[in-house]
Amino acid sequence: MDITTLGLQQTSELLKKKEISSVELTQEYLKRIDEKDGELKSYITVTKDKAIEQAKIAQEKIDNGSATVLTGIPMAIKDNICTENVLTTCASKMLENFIPPYNATVMEKLDAQNIVMLGKTSMDEFAMGGSTQTSAFAKTSNPYNKNCVPGGSSGGSATAVSADLCVASLGSDTGGSIRQPAAFCGVTGIKPTYGRVSRYGLVAFASSLDQIGPIAKSAADCGTILNAICGSDPHDQTCSLNPVPDFNALIGKGVKGLKIALPKEFFDKGIDDEIKQSVMNAAKEYEKMGAELVECSMPSLKFAVPDYYLLACAEAASNLSRYDGIKYGHRSKEGDSYAELVINSRSEGFGDEVKRRILLGNYALSSGYYDAYYAKALAIRQRIRQEYAKIFENCDVILTPTTPTVAYGKNEKITDPVAMYQEDICTVTVNIASLPAISTPCGYNKDNMPIGMSLVGKPFDEQTIISVADAFEQNFKSVKPVL
Repeated sequence: MDITTLGLQQTSELLKKKEISSVELTQEYLKRIDEKDGELKSYITVTKDKAIEQAKIAQEKIDNGSATVLTGIPMAIKDNICTENVLTTCASKMLENFIPPYNATVMEKLDAQNIVMLGKTSMDEFAMGGSTQTSAFAKTSNPYNKNCVPGGSSGGSATAVSADLCVASLGSDTGGSIRQPAAFCGVTGIKPTYGRVSRYGLVAFASSLDQIGPIAKSAADCGTILNAICGSDPHDQTCSLNPVPDFNALIGKGVKGLKIALPKEFFDKGIDDEIKQSVMNAAKEYEKMGAELVECSMPSLKFAVPDYYLLACAEAASNLSRYDGIKYGHRSKEGDSYAELVINSRSEGFGDEVKRRILLGNYALSSGYYDAYYAKALAIRQRIRQEYAKIFENCDVILTPTTPTVAYGKNEKITDPVAMYQEDICTVTVNIASLPAISTPCGYNKDNMPIGMSLVGKPFDEQTIISVADAFEQNFKSVKPVL
């Protein structure tokens, strides 16, 4: 048995029964990273020495009976989450040498559970992209087809889970950056309700949209990690004070009597036929389990992508203004004046996609254009929220495709920003409306590339979408990538 193929629950049981030690388990994963990641490039930084040290401490906890389900579990962390004394680059030359002096709140919570951090995973630069090809350091490959993208921006995190280079990982999701790569790489990822997880220590992209969440091999594994990382935080005033339930409490209850909504716009033109068919087949499976399918409509979906990019880019332009080479980030060696130094530092430190979004955001916020663009985007945001609320008056969850296509070729859309942005059509509304959503595999296309479906829940109802996803996973036969 290859222990690296096991999920979180099974791995935890092996550790608990002492069939393998935490150090031995960690060494197995480090060995696999050495063997497989040279081609996949899912990691930017592998923290070998730190991982072994954490594994030794975890084993002491296991031996003295004070372990939790996460103790000794080897995990990977997206490289925009601050890790004390460990390089955190956001896959950008701007932060090439940044070593945080503190941990993000999620890292404090995971460290309290004595997880083992294997390293920091690659991503689109500053989380801006859907391909992990804008990374300045590691352009990640899809484990199902190395000529294809793994999705983004959490592509390294999804690839690491899919290729068995960690048990589970953390990603961040601003417009689909957990769910889209999870779908492309055939794994499960959840974006929690906005405010459910502290953003303290997450390098900001768009502050009203960003959320940290897990990527793992099952919905139950995602729920287990959520149990550890959620909760209020005095460092993040947008973090919810809602109590944290056991997110796996409803697993096994079944879906009988649940109403599952199918918004017709998510199955319209632009969505690949094989994806539509796979998601509709999943809907029929739920119907066989006793759920009721309800057709509904979300007319504002046609505005979702431009709305998202106006909101996200406006916030990004503001958040990234701090990187001037003086207070933060890469500092140019050229520049005879303050203005020249700032211009050169930002020009050298940021990649093309980040520059594109800063320009778009500054344009939308500029005098004379604010009302024409940004103010209208805020109004559309309210309309999208209202349409979701109306659907949830009669339904428990919403089922949609996660992506309009399967993973595409590395050079297919990288030079066409509009085509790239359209890939987000199925995911961005969830962030705009601050809702929770989980993506899990529901099929494979003719080329054996994974297809993902998304279950969207009511605010702070992660329990339901996790249990509904788990119900499908119990009878779904996943196909592992051949590496």
